[in-house]
Amino acid sequence: MTDIQLHPRRSVAEVEEGATLAPKFGADGLMPCVTTDAATGEVLMLGWMNAEALRLTLTTGEAHYFSRTHRAVWHKGATSGLIQRVIEARIDDDQDALWLRVEVAGAGASCHVGYGSCFYRAVPTGPAAGGPLRFTEAAKTFDPRAVYGDAPNPTIL
Repeated sequence: MTDIQLHPRRSVAEVEEGATLAPKFGADGLMPCVTTDAATGEVLMLGWMNAEALRLTLTTGEAHYFSRTHRAVWHKGATSGLIQRVIEARIDDDQDALWLRVEVAGAGASCHVGYGSCFYRAVPTGPAAGGPLRFTEAAKTFDPRAVYGDAPNPTIL
């Protein structure tokens, strides 16, 4: 596995217009990562990466994230089999946010709740603001209890 060099940030010009990977992590050591389906463009999830998760993602070609709840790096799909194979990784203009385009193995879901996307509910806006959330996916793609067991998700509580 090749070690990825994360370079220091030397100038605005290099960060914004250069070819050097010089990511900026927040005070908590994390950077947001938007993950989309490479084929459809659908947003699958928003995750967080620290430098280790970024390096692992880039070197293995499979998505790794940092769990803020468990304070640890995790390999997406290691438990569920829903591995996210990175098709393309992009960094934004300030190099402080990442976008992954992925193919998802298995049932094609990315959400631990069982839906294809973590964004499976629409929030009413305008005159309907404040109304109930509207489910945008008719059914789950897998049974999370069969994969993760009956324990509630500790990241929610």
